[in-house]
Amino acid sequence: MTAGSGLRAGSDGRPRCFWCAGDPGCERYHDREWGRPTAAERALFEKLCLEGFQAGLSWRLVLARRDALRRAFADFDFEQLARWPEERVADLLTQPGMIRHPGKIAAVLENARIARRIRDETGSFAAFLWSFAPRHGEPAPAGARAFAARRQSPQSQRLARALRARGWRFLGPVSAYAFMQAVGFVNDHLEGCILRAEVEALRRRFFRDHETLLRGSWDTRQSR
Repeated sequence: MTAGSGLRAGSDGRPRCFWCAGDPGCERYHDREWGRPTAAERALFEKLCLEGFQAGLSWRLVLARRDALRRAFADFDFEQLARWPEERVADLLTQPGMIRHPGKIAAVLENARIARRIRDETGSFAAFLWSFAPRHGEPAPAGARAFAARRQSPQSQRLARALRARGWRFLGPVSAYAFMQAVGFVNDHLEGCILRAEVEALRRRFFRDHETLLRGSWDTRQSR
């Protein structure tokens, strides 16, 4: 592993993306979740919310608090959260393990109402989000420097703009791109990472198995 490769040895000595090095929780997340595509609406909503909580904080902190956030926010069931009144914010601030930022907590409830509205209007919150994915995927950056520089994309800019136009809070093009990386819109595992080939195979299978959803999503995007 060269200094410029962006790879670091994990707990088993095998090469992984540099950002998960030295933290067992981040390594597990990198190995088991990051970049694996999903059409599960609850999981997509959760990742968007976690990106909102990360603003101004480290991902390692958010990841360490994720179980507590899931307990506080009904496992990020946006159908249920959409019915919670704003008065719940004060109670949520006192929950163990909560990231105590009133604006971010209130945003989860408001964003849940927006997610439900998008689903009701379009038929699928997942299809709406996937309509902003690159149709043929994107290549991994060439190394650590390119990875660090690539913090947003035209697709993440469009996704952030579309959600914010509907009132979505705590989401910009950078956090939208981090969301896209997390849920497999792109495969940004670096060349040489032990997970890159596995994640790419999962993405190919996902695109094949969800062809109808994705084709409809992309066709919808073209008409916007």
